[in-house]
Amino acid sequence: MSLKEAVVGHIRPHGGELVDLIVDPARAAEIEEASRDWASLSLSPRQLCDLEVLSVGGFSPLRGFLTKNDYDSVCNSMRLSDGTLWPIPITLDINDEFRKTISEGDAIALRDPEGFLLAVLHIEQIWQPDLLADAESIYGTIDKTHPGVDHLLNRTNPWYIGGRVETVRLPRHHDFLSLRLTPSELRSEFNAQEWRKVVAFQTRNPMHRAHYELTSRAAESVNAKLLIHPVVGLSKPGDIDYYTRVRCYQAIMNRYPEGSARLSLLPLAMRMAGPREAMWHAIIRKNYGCTHFIVGRDHAGPGTGSNGKPFYSPYAAQALLMDNEAELGIKIVPFNMMVYLEDARQFVPDNEVPEGGKVSNISGTQLRRLLATGERIPEWFTFPEVADELRRSHPSRNQQGLTVFFTGLSGAGKSTLANILMVRFLAIGGRRVTLLDGDIVRKHLSSELGFSKEHRDLNILRIGFVASEITKNGGIAICAPIAPYDQVRKQVRELVAPHGAMVLVHVSTPLEVCEKRDAKGLYAKARAGIIPQFTGISDPYEIPEDAELVIDSTSIDPERAVDRIISYLKGEGYLAEKDE
Repeated sequence: MSLKEAVVGHIRPHGGELVDLIVDPARAAEIEEASRDWASLSLSPRQLCDLEVLSVGGFSPLRGFLTKNDYDSVCNSMRLSDGTLWPIPITLDINDEFRKTISEGDAIALRDPEGFLLAVLHIEQIWQPDLLADAESIYGTIDKTHPGVDHLLNRTNPWYIGGRVETVRLPRHHDFLSLRLTPSELRSEFNAQEWRKVVAFQTRNPMHRAHYELTSRAAESVNAKLLIHPVVGLSKPGDIDYYTRVRCYQAIMNRYPEGSARLSLLPLAMRMAGPREAMWHAIIRKNYGCTHFIVGRDHAGPGTGSNGKPFYSPYAAQALLMDNEAELGIKIVPFNMMVYLEDARQFVPDNEVPEGGKVSNISGTQLRRLLATGERIPEWFTFPEVADELRRSHPSRNQQGLTVFFTGLSGAGKSTLANILMVRFLAIGGRRVTLLDGDIVRKHLSSELGFSKEHRDLNILRIGFVASEITKNGGIAICAPIAPYDQVRKQVRELVAPHGAMVLVHVSTPLEVCEKRDAKGLYAKARAGIIPQFTGISDPYEIPEDAELVIDSTSIDPERAVDRIISYLKGEGYLAEKDE
């Protein structure tokens, strides 16, 4: 069934009332007292985002996390079981261990990572979802290059619990407090300022001149005021951090006529679900008091999949929302992608470019390259104050921190290369260098861990965390563990990516060579069964397909291998050409 077929023909107006789950002080005190006897669940960053938006009414008409009937209905038809339009399941996932401690009918305490009580969930249902089938239903694919699918299949616990929520306090924030307006606060402000029509703009990226032109035109086209409503919860991995983005938004707000635009932040955890997500965004903005909603090209789409094709058609979201505009209760303002028309020196929608007109555009990938290389960002593309904020947070690559992560079998030569590379970096100077060799980490950071898969994964994630902190602070981390599992290596890359670059080097020395080099006799012990789960013998080594460099130490001597690494780093801009 297509997205359009799933919703058209079953009309039930979306309620306009705001659901507020925050209890009064007397009830909060009762819950605090009773919660001492309840099981407690520490919420993940994504769960914290969902709870916050749920609690303040951003997810109205929901009054808690979905039960199974509602969940199945949302997955299959984009509606709650009572027929109300709702496209994205809001769920609370738990692991097997926590599942054993609770039963239907229980109340559980929902806490932040520091242990502070946030809310109580009254459990109505506990069930195990079919995550693979649900990925197909929600995202239209099971391709794990889709960030929503990847989270669902690789980072979601096997059990869901659904039920009514009572919120004692919201998750705490210490930044941009004047911009974190709830739906009721925004509605009150709109009424006080007599903003009868408000058009919302959703974004997870910095705003440039094209976005300014698009939002200005959209507001003018419907004679409305403008709400810039960016996501500051979780978005697509690799996006620019929201602190930088908010400073960019603040810088650009001065460009709008006084009294015509408002900036407010949305603590949403995006799913990147394309048309379904666009509908969800529209419902949320209606709850926040908006009358109109801008829907652009490939709204909430994550780009292309492993086959090189886009996950969603570029204007599928616009079509779905336009078909359901009456039921949604918010007007849709569709817009094409804005491009810069060079001859006219202005931005126009791509469908208004005259024949033979020369257009310019800079993609997100191209912008990241300009930042990485320190090249000038053209003024036709972005305002100078926005470029300045981006430069502050994203200096050129040779001024950023860096992680070089070696992976390969025991005896492949990782430690030798890592030590030579460390010395070369120290000779170059300019950045502090830390070596996180496998044996060193086992001694000082993971001495209590064994060699089960769970403990080996934890050891690598510890290395990744330390490397990310070194990178964040402008240093160079050189890591040299075996790191046999692809998924954990990817998790390390995700830890490092927000702070700088990670260069993965696969030392691909063949197993038979590694065995011959084995001075400790580990391979012999593994083949004799003395050492269980030994990588390459009784446990697999997953060859990385995303390595930036592959080095076979049997075909090149260590010094020349490190020359290759240095040359690559220079070519990619991580080291200045004058270095060495």
